[in-house]
This record gives sequence, C-alpha cells and structure tokens, in this order.
Amino acid sequence: MEEPTGARKRFVVVAPDEFGGTLTATEAAAAIVEGWSSERPNDTFDVLPQSDGGPGFVAVLAAAGAVSVRTTRVPGPLGVPVTAEYGIAADGTVYLEAAQACGLTILGVTPSPQTAFAATTVGVGQLIRAALADRPPRIVVGLGGSATTDGGRGALEALGGRAAAADLLRDVEVIVASDVDNPLLGPDGAAAVFGPQKGADPAAVAALEDRLTAWADDLATSGRDVRDEPGAGAAGGLGAAMLWVGGRRHPGADVVGDATDRRSRLAAADLVITGEGRFDSQTAHGKVAAALAAEAGSVPVVVLAGQVVGDPRIQGVAGVWSMTEHVGSIGAAMNDAAPSLTSLAACVAARWSAREA
Repeated sequence: MEEPTGARKRFVVVAPDEFGGTLTATEAAAAIVEGWSSERPNDTFDVLPQSDGGPGFVAVLAAAGAVSVRTTRVPGPLGVPVTAEYGIAADGTVYLEAAQACGLTILGVTPSPQTAFAATTVGVGQLIRAALADRPPRIVVGLGGSATTDGGRGALEALGGRAAAADLLRDVEVIVASDVDNPLLGPDGAAAVFGPQKGADPAAVAALEDRLTAWADDLATSGRDVRDEPGAGAAGGLGAAMLWVGGRRHPGADVVGDATDRRSRLAAADLVITGEGRFDSQTAHGKVAAALAAEAGSVPVVVLAGQVVGDPRIQGVAGVWSMTEHVGSIGAAMNDAAPSLTSLAACVAARWSAREA
C-alpha cells in the first residue's frame, strides 16, 4: 500500500512480551511486523521479543543471540517428564526458565484444587542441577507462569535438601528474575493472589497458605526468614526458596534488557511497539511495557494488548490499543490471536500514517 504524502520512513523497534499463553513473544513480534508493514511498507524493523522472566524467557534471549540453548529432561509440575531448555551466555551465566519445568501451560490437565496442591517445583531443582554441571559463575532463574504453590520446597529437595542446596550454590551468584514483588504469605501472598489462577478454590487457597506458613517457619529456623521479602511469593513461592539460598531479586524485564543491549537499540528507534496479553494496573510494576517506556526516553512507545483493563497511565506510552476491542470479544482475540494482532497492528499503523499525512 502506498503511504500518504508526508508519511516518513521510520525505524521501528518491535519488542512485545508473550500474550498470556496464546502467542509467544516471537510470534507476537512477527504478527505486529506483518500488520504494520502492510500499511507502512517503507518502515524498517529491529525485532526484539521480550520477557519479564516468565514463559519465553530463554527463547527471547536466544532470539537476540544472547545465549546458546541446551536441553534436558526433568519432571513437569505433576511429575510427567518434559523437555526443558536453558541458556548459556558467553560469560558462562546460565539462564533458567522455571515455567519450562513447572509451568501452567505444561500442566497437562485442567487446573483444579487438586492440581494446585499437587504441583511441585522438583523439575526446577533438577534443571538447576543440570546447569551446575557447567560450573557457571551465575544462575539467573526466571520466574512466572508456574502451576505450583509449594514455596520452592520441591526445587530444594531435588537439590538434596536445604543444606545441600545452599552448599551447591554457595559459590554461585543467584539472580531471581521476576516482575512480581509479592511476599510469600498473607493477602498479597502466593496462595491468595496467584492460587486461584492455578485452580485453587477458597478451601485450597487456605490449605496452601497453611502449608506455605509451615514452610516459611522451616526456612526461618534453617538460617533465613524470607517470608516478607519482595518477590518471595513469585512462582508460587519458588522466589522464597531462591532468596533463601542467597538469591537477589531483579526485575525480569531489566534482566532481559541488559542481556540484549535493549537500551541502545531503543535509542536508535523512531518508534517502539510493544505488547502483552493484559495491560492493567500491574503493568507499571516491572512489566515489559513499563520498562520499555522508562528506557525509550523521547522515543514514543505504542502498546498493543490483548485486553486493556481500567485506565492505567505510564509515562512515555504514546498510545494503547486493545485486541479485544478491535475484534469484538475476548474469545475472538484469544482464538485467533495472531490474525487479530496483525489486524490491530495494521489499523494502528494506518492511524499513525494519518497523523503524519
């Protein structure tokens, strides 16, 4: 399509997060580029899929050339073996994605109160053990998208128990990459906030809270009380276990940004397009769109989201558009996610051209 007179060629960084299990970040980026270029064929693109530590964490690092990928077999959240990937950077840093070993998308059954209670992080512990064979100086554990609420107990048991896990990781810098700063317990904790997303009904939430409380007491008597530390409630409390072994929390979006040289790539852009499954009040708290807006400076940031809930305001975001509104329903947006995002990107690109006409 010929661009309107006055529309100028732009250099566009396309840097979406994954869309809630319907599109990976890489798939979302491809859909955006397809739609945008159909209306603005002269624009050029730097495709830079993103993650905040949840599903797709390793894949986006690999896509950016930041890591080489290795695979191993570990137990999934209900014990069924799964193939999990981890990445190794040039400096030896290992990047692990907890969702590949305990993720909700690999649960294999419909989430229920029973699965919410039964799902474990044993596979994450085995993934860490596999990575330790390379003697890394640093392990970055991306948290998010888990089916578990075991407080990371399974992970530590897979490493031989609390004392053995602490010994194995004594000389390794552990980074906890997560956008979640929730504590382990209470109304803002792992069970109360995230348990229902994993199939827990009110009775299961109460039981999970009791189990996490007992686990927090055990950890406290073993040397460190982490229950109130920011991020302890991430990934069903896996954050607590990683903090207990000496881990330090960093926003996952910032970890990916540092590993992919994102800041300098944004600085070269005329426009940044990002996206996520749900743009809401939580977006400002460490999620990809907020990180991009903070780093982009005077470069405008456009957000294409599956849903827009409320009226969240983030400085630096020039516009937010909803797939759900564009195609008419949540069901349509989710069932045909790639075509819906492509169509929305084309629509927004046409509006952007009209502004420059």
